[in-house]
Amino acid sequence: MISEALANALSDQVNAEYYSAYLYQAMSTYAESTGFKGAANWLWVQAREEMAHAVHMYQYLLDRGALPTYAAIDAPPAPASFSSLMDVFQAVLVHELKVTARINDIATLAMQENDHACYQFIMWYVNEQVEEESNDKAIIDRLKFVGENMGQLLTLDNELAARVYVNPFPTDVKLM
Repeated sequence: MISEALANALSDQVNAEYYSAYLYQAMSTYAESTGFKGAANWLWVQAREEMAHAVHMYQYLLDRGALPTYAAIDAPPAPASFSSLMDVFQAVLVHELKVTARINDIATLAMQENDHACYQFIMWYVNEQVEEESNDKAIIDRLKFVGENMGQLLTLDNELAARVYVNPFPTDVKLM
């Protein structure tokens, strides 16, 4: 059985993961509307990963005998509020840094409560966040490098188009 505090923290994170998916969908819409179909694809794949994270955490709570709780999901920024691809990916990084802080707080709580199962579970997300931040920084670095060079921007956009969704939890989470 998981503690009420950890169950609440994970339930809150489930909601935060759904918000992340919603945010990345809005960003994908911006990219699509400005002709960056590769970036739109990259962001759409990111949204699907966030949905998988939410379902994975939801299932973990059920497996531990807790009933997840739900809250309203805040609206993401309007797609028109972004001003450039750089603006989008800088917002992605800022968001992922917030997610990292939330995940770290859950890991700390699991350690404090000596819940080794929850700690092991959340450590997958701790490591995932290192990868997320690294990927986001790499894209931002590339965007800085290419600047306003449309040819190079389109090359980067084509590279982002190559990203495909792979369920990170193929045996645990079934998403269409």
